[in-house]
Amino acid sequence: MIARLTRIALLLLLTSVVSCSVDEGDPEQQVRAWVSAMQEAAGEKDRKAIVANISPAYVDARGHSCDDIDKLLRLYFLRQNKIVLLGRIDDVRIIGETAAEVSVTLGMAATNNSAPGLSADAYRFELELGYDGDDWKLISARWGQLGDQVH
Repeated sequence: MIARLTRIALLLLLTSVVSCSVDEGDPEQQVRAWVSAMQEAAGEKDRKAIVANISPAYVDARGHSCDDIDKLLRLYFLRQNKIVLLGRIDDVRIIGETAAEVSVTLGMAATNNSAPGLSADAYRFELELGYDGDDWKLISARWGQLGDQVH
């Protein structure tokens, strides 16, 4: 159960938190570029870049804090040899140009040293982002396996 929660929490972060200051374009374009850059950083297992873009006030429906997510990412990245993400932004809702709600469908495959050496999952994420004047930051998230309830 803990391993499954770890994987879910990691998937959440893999779709939601990489450094990406975008000065050009409207807020929706900025959020889309941010999500795309996060996926790239996750594929490179760049934990520091990911965690740097989680709000210190982050909390999710499962009670994880920013520090908890940092620990989960560290563990997950150590266990995986290679990570491949295939994501689709389903919807972006900008609220007053300083908040955003993003719906993402994400497929993830990873190679590791366990039998059979490959794991794959698909999830749906509901992300809440805040804009602090310089960068978008993840402030909260809900998720569930594709086809299941998001919570």
